[in-house]
Amino acid sequence: QVQLIESGGGSVQTGGSLRLSCAASGLTFSRYAMGWFRQTPGKEREFVAFISWNGVLTYYADSAKGRFTISRDNAKNTVYLQMNSLKPEDTAVYYCATAKGSRMTTLEKEYDNWGQGTQVTVSS
Repeated sequence: QVQLIESGGGSVQTGGSLRLSCAASGLTFSRYAMGWFRQTPGKEREFVAFISWNGVLTYYADSAKGRFTISRDNAKNTVYLQMNSLKPEDTAVYYCATAKGSRMTTLEKEYDNWGQGTQVTVSS
């Protein structure tokens, strides 16, 4: 049974930083590309970042470029999202997910095995 558990969320002020973690189990983690998404109430889940199975390829939503960094440690079955210079508009529940294929994709439907999410709140 595949399980993804996000952690590291919390409340910070504008300009602060958080590091999210997503621990995976029940799968051969190193075979999977991973993504981070976020969602606010009443809105669809939004793509944030992608990382290939080996960590060589990364891709970011425009809103995350230059501020967020996705990385992974296949030995620890964990993917990370370092978030710096946080803004109130970054407030959301953040989810990690496994990509169905190996190609970079921003489409939610191309991901499965979602975690339960971790709340990030940025106050002004």
